[in-house]
Amino acid sequence: MPLILAATPLGNPLDASSRLKAAIASAEVIAAEDSRRFHRLAADLEVKFTARIISFFEGNESDRTAEILSLLREGREVLVVSDAGMPTISDPGFRLMRDAIAENLPTIVIPGPSAPTMAIALSGLPTDRFTFEGFAPRAQGARRTFYEKLRFEERTMVIFEAPHRILESLQDAAEIFGLDQRAAICREMTKTYEETIRGSLAELIAWAQSKEVLGEITLVIAGVSIGAEGKTTADALARVREYEGAGMDRKAAIATVAEEFALPKKLVYAAVVDANKIGR
Repeated sequence: MPLILAATPLGNPLDASSRLKAAIASAEVIAAEDSRRFHRLAADLEVKFTARIISFFEGNESDRTAEILSLLREGREVLVVSDAGMPTISDPGFRLMRDAIAENLPTIVIPGPSAPTMAIALSGLPTDRFTFEGFAPRAQGARRTFYEKLRFEERTMVIFEAPHRILESLQDAAEIFGLDQRAAICREMTKTYEETIRGSLAELIAWAQSKEVLGEITLVIAGVSIGAEGKTTADALARVREYEGAGMDRKAAIATVAEEFALPKKLVYAAVVDANKIGR
């Protein structure tokens, strides 16, 4: 019997698929991130089940993975569900899926609601290429490093953030990408008080400063614009070198190239600093 990973509703029970309901009804063992929330979901879906419920969350994932693998080897069917969305996506399940595949155990995924894809669709930002970065770090220093590593990211970025840290996270992002960078906050998706706030990082910062932000937050930030002519940071760096070679000081050269390429000055400056570090 297989290991089944199933997506659950983000908030609205009506988003549950018929396959999810059938899997709940037929499973022998259900590994749930929070057993109380799972029981509430089953009640909302009006699904009866006979499965044994075991907890499966970040704190016990390692031990539970070994236990679930043992059940699978015995031929038991195990359904894995998280509190909301798809298991393994910033939720437990990756190690279990990896190890089950390594042992050639049968695996099935039941698709369904997913916060990253819903948020990027709601954002109005480019969807042809995007990157999901998971949760931003809690500590400010680590969070700034997190955004620093995304400084040259050209794809739309999707990030999970806690409501009580969203203001500081937006401010850290603005330090890297600039206040004019386009972004969106998707809050309480599919729930009663769902809302999407779109605008520049400056506008989102003002929104977060104006109220107590509550609920589940997904932040979407536009990728760095390289300009209509497809110029890269390497092109910008080469242009800075040209201006310096002509006698312009570095600060003026960076400002000139940033305006010429329609890039944030911080971005051009970072490219110059990084190039100097590796001796280019």
